[in-house]
Amino acid sequence: MKRLLIVSLMLVAGTVGFSQTEKPMYEIHAQMIYNFIKYIQWPNDTEPGEFVVGIVGEDDVFNTLKNYYDGKPKGAKKYSIRKLSGAEEAASCNVVYIGKNKGGQFDNIKNAVSGKPVLTITDSSNLGKKGSCINFKVLDGKLKFELNQASVTASTLKVASQLSSMAILL
Repeated sequence: MKRLLIVSLMLVAGTVGFSQTEKPMYEIHAQMIYNFIKYIQWPNDTEPGEFVVGIVGEDDVFNTLKNYYDGKPKGAKKYSIRKLSGAEEAASCNVVYIGKNKGGQFDNIKNAVSGKPVLTITDSSNLGKKGSCINFKVLDGKLKFELNQASVTASTLKVASQLSSMAILL
């Protein structure tokens, strides 16, 4: 278990440091979303069923996650990667990723998942400050991420200190 944690940390840390030209950004986002999930604890983690990752916009991120992780185990659950068409579908997800081109839908999605154990991940300027749990941000040509601790706590999720230590904390 300790070994998996160290390897996962190295993956996240290595991915965060990639410049934008080495790998397509959608692949980096998909890998980071998957790695973020490893460091978050949901209140119903031990119950069987589906672990739903919903994607709004960003077909490439959706296709990458679907190809790599759909149907694979996550503890007692199995990953289900879904393309979302609106905010009402977000409430049934464990994770919702809102791509850059759909950042305008954030407020509706945030309202739909309010008080529910849903990790929101965005890729738009200032959405971390607006209440997204995790927001991607490019600084000095490197992909970083913001972590809004108040939003995570309001979603009844727990973040491992290893993830917090790599984030830009809001």
